[in-house]
Amino acid sequence: MDVGRLAKQMAAATASDARMARAFADHLPDSHTARHLIERLRSILFPGLHGDGDFDPQSLAARLERELGDFHADLLHQVKGAYTHWSESNSAAEADGATTALMESLPFIRDRLSLDVQAAYDGDPAARHIDEIMLCYPGIRALTTHRFAHAMQTIGVPLLPRIMQEHAHGDTGIDIHPSASIGESFFIDHGTGVVIGETTTIGDHCKVYQGVTLGAKSFERDAEGLLKRGTKRHPTLGNRVTVYAGATVLGGDTIIGDDCVIAGGVSLSRSVPAGHLVAGPRPDIRLIANPV
Repeated sequence: MDVGRLAKQMAAATASDARMARAFADHLPDSHTARHLIERLRSILFPGLHGDGDFDPQSLAARLERELGDFHADLLHQVKGAYTHWSESNSAAEADGATTALMESLPFIRDRLSLDVQAAYDGDPAARHIDEIMLCYPGIRALTTHRFAHAMQTIGVPLLPRIMQEHAHGDTGIDIHPSASIGESFFIDHGTGVVIGETTTIGDHCKVYQGVTLGAKSFERDAEGLLKRGTKRHPTLGNRVTVYAGATVLGGDTIIGDDCVIAGGVSLSRSVPAGHLVAGPRPDIRLIANPV
């Protein structure tokens, strides 16, 4: 086999493909470094439970100062790459400002995650200790990434939030778009198969179970037949809403009021007033003797 001929053929095809033009840009954010940043973020937000535990209350600030300095340097490099790749504007200045804003947001993110951890412990009788939540629960892992990725998205950092969020998706089976807005004390129980779309808004003290989809009804198109982007396509959940396993809530104009419960398996595409339970038809159950 002539590998050289094949390589030239593939290189020529890549170079002539307009869809691949941006792949030749310098400083493209690195997926492996993004994953490493997530792990280092966990050790900064939950020291002792993640990362090196060789510290005491008196030495914690010094340890965090070192970790935050290293984290800032690597984060800045990735953010600069994202801006450089995405636009030809003054990317260095934008990256510096965005990275500083992200670092300053860490205390707020930590406080939000602490409330998420408490919500998981309060909502799951299988949990034996708070540490178990922080060490083991996929919902907290997904939310740790989401809270940081959402801050990046809000500040305007391109591309990198999606890279980070997709690592969490692959690790946990929980798919949260970084633009989704999630209030405090949020609990994702079990989590596998949860999908939370880009324009979803979730209030405070909400809970969703495995297999829940907060998605879009359909995709609107413009006069030229192209997908409309930037529209509200996903639902809004009020405060203290619970959505049980396998339920699907669709549509940007769908608003679930405060204190509602959506039963498992329900498919819903219209708004629900506050304080209601939404349940589907009760299935017929038959008991048939097993001949074995």
